[in-house]
Amino acid sequence: MARRPLPRILSSGSAQIARSREIARTAADSATDVLQPLITVSRGLRKLAATARAKWAATPKERRGPTLLLVAACVLVVALVPYGPLLALVTLMGAAAWKGRERPVVKTGPDDAEIARLKGLYEALVPYFSVPDDPSPLFAHGGDWSGAFGEFAFDEDGRPTRLSITYPPYFTDGEPAARARVEQLLHAKSGRGREYHFDWDQEGNRLVMSVLPALPTTIAAQRFVTVPGETVLGFTDGDAVQRTVPVVAADGTEDAPAVVWRTGPRSAEPHLLAVGQPGSGTTSLLRSIALQALPHGDVLIVEGGGTGEYACLTGRDGVLAVECGLSGALASLEWAAHETERRLIAANRARQAGHPAPEDTRRPLWILLDRPGVLGHLAAADGRPDPQELLQVPLRHGRTAQVTVVVAEQFDSTDTLSETVRNHTRARIVLGPATAEQIASVLGTAPHTTPTPQAPPGRGYARLGTGPVMRLQVPATPDPYDDATSEAHRQAVLALLPERRTAADAVAVEAAGPEAEGVGTEDFESAAFDTAALKKVSVSPPDPGPAPAHAPDPAPAPAHAPAPPRHEPDVAPVARYEGEPAPRHAPVPAEG
Repeated sequence: MARRPLPRILSSGSAQIARSREIARTAADSATDVLQPLITVSRGLRKLAATARAKWAATPKERRGPTLLLVAACVLVVALVPYGPLLALVTLMGAAAWKGRERPVVKTGPDDAEIARLKGLYEALVPYFSVPDDPSPLFAHGGDWSGAFGEFAFDEDGRPTRLSITYPPYFTDGEPAARARVEQLLHAKSGRGREYHFDWDQEGNRLVMSVLPALPTTIAAQRFVTVPGETVLGFTDGDAVQRTVPVVAADGTEDAPAVVWRTGPRSAEPHLLAVGQPGSGTTSLLRSIALQALPHGDVLIVEGGGTGEYACLTGRDGVLAVECGLSGALASLEWAAHETERRLIAANRARQAGHPAPEDTRRPLWILLDRPGVLGHLAAADGRPDPQELLQVPLRHGRTAQVTVVVAEQFDSTDTLSETVRNHTRARIVLGPATAEQIASVLGTAPHTTPTPQAPPGRGYARLGTGPVMRLQVPATPDPYDDATSEAHRQAVLALLPERRTAADAVAVEAAGPEAEGVGTEDFESAAFDTAALKKVSVSPPDPGPAPAHAPDPAPAPAHAPAPPRHEPDVAPVARYEGEPAPRHAPVPAEG
């Protein structure tokens, strides 16, 4: 049977459809050109209507009536004026044409300069993300950068602020050295002087580089909303922590993400070590910790630098001592070791008897040691023990005894830190400009950001135990007695200082007699120390009590006869007052 030919409409239909589409497209372009003025005016009218609607929504309800009356009056005047409606219509069309003359330009891709920078980054990453045996390499010289780079963003200077990179699965992203080489390259090629964050997604073989904004430096020392046992070390990025605290900054009240350090018997990081360069803010950090600890505990400060940075705390309630000399530092730290042992024994006896721990063992005791390397050098030259050796008991048993040790040292003296200090200070802070190797030596791991060569005081990194490394900005807590301190920061620190002890308290200290100033180390070791003695002494002078029954009546002595020796009570170190001569360890009578 012969085949019949297909209809003409079916055989040549595709050609006619294509010709019809071309005619329709040409007609649409011609109509668009002809109707362009009408389209412009329509766009302008739409924008004018949106503006009028927004102004009407922003007008208060009590003013809408007078506004409608004013508009109606204007319309009536225009209607009564000769050629008024025609002039109003021409004016409206002109305003609409002017308003709708420009269409918003939507950027659909990078410009030439940005494409050149992306190509440069792609070519620089080829040696790191390619191997000769790869049959279809994702990174190759002269290859297509769009397949390796996903989302990207640039700043006004044309430097990348965010870049998503897809790398091949065989790249050794589990090795820190391999990741560090790529991060260093991206940091150098994207622009120095900024802090970059690198997020490695090892499961998806993706690296996201982003520029971090600078942490605010407008938060000064203040009362933070925390519970006893919590200390705000500083503030960090919003996605690094899950807790915010309300703070008062220079531009008002806000909720800032805070790095909160928890101490006490249930803390996994009971002690802290802060390391930094000179002027990096480690002393301000210790002042901030002391001001937060004083409302709930007692503070013992040992300053190895001897610069008087803690003079504002001398003689304040709750400050047991502020020692700058070697003798006073050794005596105070020795007392702290005995106090830790006393608390352990008292708490153990109470538990064995089925009673709660005594109140004086539950009050936190803070030992702040600034620059122990200087004191260690002086002790070695004088043939005396290193003050860090006296920290073994507070560091090992401080968590149970409610004793917290905070040590601050500079990078050039970190080799003088004892092994005990290194092993028991699990909370670590690095402040000031430092290399990635220096940060890793202190924190145990390198940060996921690139340290900047310049950093304001108090800027650095923090790591609590085995947690992640976080950026940190310490609240501004300068020395209020320093002339370079601003008035706002000075008043903020002075408002947090406890009341200074009165002259009656100084008389109570002097009631111990001049012999108490010469108590030797052997007497100091055998004394039963108690921090509660400081509070009792500060109320009234010690009562000598009745004479012992076995003591004979003293015979009248001549005027020139020396006074009989008196028994001195046990002593404990206290803060020295301004204007007083500096005793060796500033003793105070303890409870008899």
